[in-house]
Amino acid sequence: MRNKARRGGREGKSCLVDPITDAADIERIKRLLKDKPRDLALFVCGINNGLRIGDLLSLKVGDVRRLKAGEAIQLTEKKTGKRNVFMVNRAVDKALKRYLGEAYLRDGDKLFPIGKVRTHQLVKEWTKDAGLKGNYSTHSLRKTWGYHMRTKYGAGFEVIAKRFNHSSPAVTMRYLGIQDKEVNDLLMNEI
Repeated sequence: MRNKARRGGREGKSCLVDPITDAADIERIKRLLKDKPRDLALFVCGINNGLRIGDLLSLKVGDVRRLKAGEAIQLTEKKTGKRNVFMVNRAVDKALKRYLGEAYLRDGDKLFPIGKVRTHQLVKEWTKDAGLKGNYSTHSLRKTWGYHMRTKYGAGFEVIAKRFNHSSPAVTMRYLGIQDKEVNDLLMNEI
């Protein structure tokens, strides 16, 4: 299934970007990254928070170093200027503790001292190395969060739209591209 993600915020300019829909593929990528704590932390933070990559890359070590599972920090999204949160769940906590325990980073340093272009290349490498077919980019991490919140945890489009700071649930439905599958699945139910 292919989904459109806007590139550069310009109308009419879009590329097809896929979420990582299979939990086994997510686990495969985590295994591939087990000896790369920074990359594993970036991947885990991305798929567990649904933030844009620019917002993840803007985090400082001091923003997260003392956070525990269940805690969050407020941030302002670069693209929209709206408030949002970076949440630490158990997976994020584990990945960050390992990464920060091995990295020599000060509180004022960027949590992930890499740029958007390199991050895009990394996501392409991870998904290719895991044998995934499709088009993956940094936006795939955000879409993966939304896809799994909807399909695995049953979150409504309204809640996911709020998290994504989308203007409406309809935007989120188009963004995730899973409404067609859901309608078809409903049509298979017998009355």
